[in-house]
Amino acid sequence: MSDILEIPQRAKKPDWLRVKLPIGENYLQVRKLVDTHKLHTICESGNCPNMGECWGAGTATFMILGNICTRSCGFCAVATGKPNTVDKNEPERVANSVKLMNVKHCVITSVDRDDLPDGGSMIWVETIRAVRKISPQTKFETLIPDFQGNKEKMERVFVERPEVLSHNLETVKRLTKQVRVQAKYERSLDVLKSAKEFGLRTKSGIMLGLGETEEEIIESMNDLRNAKTDVLTLGQYLQPTKQHLSVQEFVHPEKFAKYKEIGLKMGFLYVESSPLVRSSYHAEKHVL
Repeated sequence: MSDILEIPQRAKKPDWLRVKLPIGENYLQVRKLVDTHKLHTICESGNCPNMGECWGAGTATFMILGNICTRSCGFCAVATGKPNTVDKNEPERVANSVKLMNVKHCVITSVDRDDLPDGGSMIWVETIRAVRKISPQTKFETLIPDFQGNKEKMERVFVERPEVLSHNLETVKRLTKQVRVQAKYERSLDVLKSAKEFGLRTKSGIMLGLGETEEEIIESMNDLRNAKTDVLTLGQYLQPTKQHLSVQEFVHPEKFAKYKEIGLKMGFLYVESSPLVRSSYHAEKHVL
């Protein structure tokens, strides 16, 4: 029997999950560039609630290695299946987008490419180098997959020394099998430990509202601190389609504030914790 129970599909969102429309001169300038040059960001395709704020601060997130994932996580709206051939021109396209958008802090993420011998690690390296070549002042956060725990593959990214190395735990230990079908809780912690041993600033995120308990959340926060993780993000899980896991609870902002206080006392350098927080929220602040 699954640990995750079904609740009505049309559970009404509470008032605190209402999203403000993006505004501001900086946002509007970036919006025009994105539309004119047909640039692609996860901020836009993922309907991120913080897009206006992040674009206004000069932060944007790009997904590489295509838009079809080899894994079938129960929370993620990215399509699952047989990915397309790797696009060798992708690093240059991302770099040009970063330049055109005048991105000061670039977050790179990717689908899982378990079908590739290198797990996609070489495209990761080429993308970072391409951006740095034409936008040398741009700082990086790399939100990497687990590369199936292969240290040689992940260390290819580590060697490029992004300002922040991010890998999301996503959920508590008990729910990992249901939420992240092909992933492993301990393996994700090992990715973060390996990055820290390499001397990198590390970051991870957890979604709330999937049926986890407060004790389990605090346990996962402790596990991340034991892995010497520096930055933590906590946000509300929202069900992308009827085929994905149901929301079990809309966690109140006061609870998020409580977890932030607990996390800071644990020793995290930064804790971003509120219902609308996503992985790259305030990413530009986490390099300091």
